[in-house]
Amino acid sequence: MKLTRPVRRANLVVHAAASASWLGLTLGLLALGTAAATTGSPATVEASVRAMKLFADWLLLPVAALTLLSGLVLSLGTPWGLARHRWVFTKFWLTLATTAATVFALRPGVNAAVTAVAAGETLPDAGDVLFGPVVSLSAYVFMTVVSVLKPWGLTRRGRRFREAEAGGQARAGRARRTA
Repeated sequence: MKLTRPVRRANLVVHAAASASWLGLTLGLLALGTAAATTGSPATVEASVRAMKLFADWLLLPVAALTLLSGLVLSLGTPWGLARHRWVFTKFWLTLATTAATVFALRPGVNAAVTAVAAGETLPDAGDVLFGPVVSLSAYVFMTVVSVLKPWGLTRRGRRFREAEAGGQARAGRARRTA
């Protein structure tokens, strides 16, 4: 499948916007988690973890899904391919891993913090509200760097594809010369 130029560009804009949104949401979660973990005010702790819950429940998963889906469409519809270049493959697996971590680690940690604070208890573990955003932010910054620098070259599959493509072009060139 090859995307037309307008479709590819539109999808690239969607992917960049969704990725930037995911990064921004994570920065917001980190700021709220830091406020909850470092303040002495129970009202600030409760407001912070409740805001984190809103981000985690309503925004993170749709933005993560949009980032993953638009990245898949771009990789499958362009010459970059999903498994042809190591940087694309790395970004795919990191996006998948951070999406899973959001579902299975970050959200449950934030929900536990909200439940405890709403019951009048103190924040049970600052790690519940800080660890997820720190790990996610590190992964997103790394993926951004990888997207810009495009390191590491072709995968084994990408080399085979390129060799097959070059062989096909050589055969086509010989056929044209003899005709």
